[in-house]
Amino acid sequence: MTHENTVPRTPRLDFAKAAPTAFKALISLDAAACQDLDPALAELVKIRASQLNGCAYFLHMHTSDARKAGESEERLHMIAVWREAAGFFADKERAALDLTEAVTLVAQGGIPDDLYARTAAYFDEHELAGLLALICTINTWNRIALSTGKVPVPQGPGVRR
Repeated sequence: MTHENTVPRTPRLDFAKAAPTAFKALISLDAAACQDLDPALAELVKIRASQLNGCAYFLHMHTSDARKAGESEERLHMIAVWREAAGFFADKERAALDLTEAVTLVAQGGIPDDLYARTAAYFDEHELAGLLALICTINTWNRIALSTGKVPVPQGPGVRR
């Protein structure tokens, strides 16, 4: 399904102000999900889910966060094509990205048992539970941002207005 003019010109709703309890709960869930995960891996997951969901707001936020955390431009450019860019990502990262895609696009094919088993080989139970919670959380954030009309604000040199 496609929609013409999917991004509104002005925000529709300030979710944090309109639903502060839900907003705080999502922030808490996001923090809890990341507790047992490598921060760099968490950013890769957030970036990939945001790419798949077409969420410019969180894609901008998490690529910026990843850069600040020391992630290379080279790897950031390869996240969208991680399957073809095998040398850029460790096997554990590739497993996390694969699970991210399956959970984000769950209606297209579910979570195959072999994918789950491959991912579980790299993560202990606490990490795997955190990874699943993180994937679900970023998908929720993406859907809120897209529904409420949040858009990124470009900054820095080369910005066109």
